[in-house]
Amino acid sequence: MTYQTDNDKLYRYLFKDRAVRGEWVRLNSTFNATLNTHQYPQVIQNLLGEMMVAASLLTATLKFEGDITVQVQGDGPLKLALVNGNSNQQIRALARLQSEVKDDMTLAQLVGQGILVITIAPTEGERYQGVIALDKPTITACLEDYFVRSEQLQTQLIIRTGEFDGKPVAAGMLLQIMPDGSGSPEDFDHLATLTATVKDEEIFALTAEELLYRLYHEETAVEIFPAQSVEFFCGCSQERSGAALLLIPDDEIDEVLAEHNGTIDMQCECCGTHYFFNKEAINVLKNN
Repeated sequence: MTYQTDNDKLYRYLFKDRAVRGEWVRLNSTFNATLNTHQYPQVIQNLLGEMMVAASLLTATLKFEGDITVQVQGDGPLKLALVNGNSNQQIRALARLQSEVKDDMTLAQLVGQGILVITIAPTEGERYQGVIALDKPTITACLEDYFVRSEQLQTQLIIRTGEFDGKPVAAGMLLQIMPDGSGSPEDFDHLATLTATVKDEEIFALTAEELLYRLYHEETAVEIFPAQSVEFFCGCSQERSGAALLLIPDDEIDEVLAEHNGTIDMQCECCGTHYFFNKEAINVLKNN
């Protein structure tokens, strides 16, 4: 089985006879671009992949224009895992570690006392923030429980991370009863049972149409909508780095310049891009 054409794509679909909606996304280049500038332990790579897929699916489900942030904060070896995305399906991620991480660590061992925070900042309208307890074995299970409790909607969330064709991949599916109350719990449970049978090699390699046929070929009315592309996008710039540099006291800037042969190298945590500033460039920033 080889890679097909639906990498870095998000699809929405609808079971018209059952009032249930679904989404599927697969991150290949998007996920690889996140990992290329970091040497994260495997367990952290998997966690970031899980969070990136979750952010993509959540953005599509909530149907808003604006930005979304999904972050894990804790006092364990993993201090922070952060995913930023937007309604254009542009996404980036990073993690910060504060002690040794072992690949057999559970989520609870990684995070310690921690929380999952979802922040939604629409282009228009009020900002929303939800704080979710990390009281389940995985981020996926915590989010699934959150949907059921906060949205009062039956929701199934399946996220897989791993390696396919020698490269990291992360993919996921979301199934949700329609919020207008027209769906039945029995119909949702039937489709959820089918969805749960998905294999890694199917979700990592098949096209959306092949995957949906493989899972739901006995369903008579599955409508699939045009794909939305997903991409890694950082948004860092010389200007933003310069603005951050100006927050540092002058004497500390002078000290760093003296220690590094008159040049400050500011590297973006997300994409690894370097931005260089000498004394002259810093003076220009101050005078603008």
